Amino acid sequence: MDEQTVIDWTDAAWLNLPLNAEPDGEALLVTTRHGGDFWRTTAYGFVHDDGHALLTAFPPGSAVEVGFVADLDELYDQAGLMVRVDAETWIKAGVELSDGQPQLGAVVTHGRSDWSMAPVPDWAGRRVTVRASRTGDAVTVRARCEDEPWRMVRLAPLAPDATAAAGPFCCSPQREGLTVRFTGFTTGPADRALHDDG
Repeated sequence: MDEQTVIDWTDAAWLNLPLNAEPDGEALLVTTRHGGDFWRTTAYGFVHDDGHALLTAFPPGSAVEVGFVADLDELYDQAGLMVRVDAETWIKAGVELSDGQPQLGAVVTHGRSDWSMAPVPDWAGRRVTVRASRTGDAVTVRARCEDEPWRMVRLAPLAPDATAAAGPFCCSPQREGLTVRFTGFTTGPADRALHDDG
């Protein structure tokens, strides 16, 4: 991956303020409000657009990375990276507690949400990085745990002319008080190839 530029936490804007957000050295500790989530309609029949996301501009030809450590204790606790155009057009990708263990997954929403996931039990409580890279009509999402190789998570459509923002997100649909330590927030050029060799 190319050189990344650090984004200062204060240079991004909150979508839905969390219960608390405070610096911890170079990191940012974010504590969730009760019941926030991002989801539209599919299978559950409800719309939630009240999770917490700290967003910066995400123009074509760029990539954003978010690093975090989270102890996910309750069902649907989640943290990661969000790409957002508007309330009906967005992507969230990261780690979520479901089926009793951490899952690496993504939700892609164009009017309605879809969800894919895969178990990553060995990622619990460790540093995870999620990367979204925007080229042409697509966003490529990758993730890794600590210094392990990048994994492809999702290739999702995004209109080339869409005005989008991206950055860290977290929410806890079943409770209040999930605290996530976001360890990094960077931007840089988009990936040169769809399939990364590591």
